[in-house]
Amino acid sequence: MAAIIFTQYCAPLHFSTSHSLLNPRKSTQFRDHFLAFKASNRTTRPRCSSHIPPQLQLPNKDQKDRFFPLKECAISIALTVGLLTAVPVLGWPSLANASSNAALPDLAVLISGPPIKDPGALLRYGLPIDNKAIREVQKPLEDITDSLKIAGVKALDSVERNVRQASRAEKQGKSLIISGLSESKKDHGIELLAKLEVGMDELQKIVEDKKRDAVASKQKELLQYVGGVEEDMVDSFPYEVPEEYRSLPLLKGRAAVDMKVKVKDNPNVDECVFHIVLDGYNAPVTAGNFVDLVKRHFYDGMEIQRADGFVVQTGDPEGPAEGFIDPSTEKTRTIPLEIMVEGEKAPFYESTLEELGLYKAQTKLPFNAFGTMAMAREEFENNSGSSQVFWLLKESELTPSNANILDGRYAVFGYVTENEDFLADLKVGDVIESIEVVSGLDNLVNPTYKIAG
Repeated sequence: MAAIIFTQYCAPLHFSTSHSLLNPRKSTQFRDHFLAFKASNRTTRPRCSSHIPPQLQLPNKDQKDRFFPLKECAISIALTVGLLTAVPVLGWPSLANASSNAALPDLAVLISGPPIKDPGALLRYGLPIDNKAIREVQKPLEDITDSLKIAGVKALDSVERNVRQASRAEKQGKSLIISGLSESKKDHGIELLAKLEVGMDELQKIVEDKKRDAVASKQKELLQYVGGVEEDMVDSFPYEVPEEYRSLPLLKGRAAVDMKVKVKDNPNVDECVFHIVLDGYNAPVTAGNFVDLVKRHFYDGMEIQRADGFVVQTGDPEGPAEGFIDPSTEKTRTIPLEIMVEGEKAPFYESTLEELGLYKAQTKLPFNAFGTMAMAREEFENNSGSSQVFWLLKESELTPSNANILDGRYAVFGYVTENEDFLADLKVGDVIESIEVVSGLDNLVNPTYKIAG
């Protein structure tokens, strides 16, 4: 008997950024692809308001040119003796597009395991390190999140196993962890390891006392220590950016920004502050461009320009320009498509993974988390990113990285790590009061914001 498992959404192979992920206010060919996703399994957090976004709308009969290609849709899969079956989407025909014949990842890739949806975990795993010992400490601590999904105090038995496994891994691998620390950061890393050891003992006591509600906050604290140790293993920026892009603003490391948004016409909301971590290890050109624009106050006072339940988008300036006009050149600054892949030492530039034939490649920064931040671009111009950015309002429920329609086609360069759920409350017309760099500015090289004018 076949078990039919439906993925979260379906969409065309190329999201039109000029049309759907770029310039939502101006384009005459703007196409809204409203995509269904399951929000019921999202972690419940206090929201900015009691407002619940309306159900997303599917294309109507007059939108035949917007029908989704069958093979490029996030498909339904049938598991019967290892058989993978693509299920038609509401009977809609596929587009006459040669790219729709692209090979799909095989079954082993599609069901390789549940996707990592936590933005903090994605950032930790995205660090350019290769230290098995610290990863063996990290994983059971990350797994506590799944353990807590078990009802009642029974969850604590699973949490206890997680803690013991992490503690044992830390003791057995401590020398290898310390040897992996950068010499310039070794003292700090050892200090964090000591705090981690104490914290795991404290978590063990919490479990013994059956204080279930105290587990998550302690887990978060321990993972912050782990992430700090892992960052202390990165000695320097691990590769050279291609020469043609070296003069652009580059983020050689990580930075964090706080984005304050003023919400209009909602009596339950005054303002929301979103904390965003930008990853220059995996997207130095894209993240550097954004930090440079933030320091120019480019986004301050700008409205949210798209909020349709699929993405929140902004960055289209007033006037005819669709991107940032560099006053020193009086031309639009554009940046290339930039995608880092697992197992590679440097990102790929100017081409989608599909164009490169890397259908099974896993992106280092996947579109897994609610609040994934990426650069918008023109539909058929890979190197047309400028200032328009979007945040994804979905989580990857069943579809692993790169088995959807965004991974490998748009440059992810960060994640909202605090108040990400509040993004769902934003509407077109809400105003970004300010975006402020709160850490990591010293990782920005070639800053153009310091140039007069």
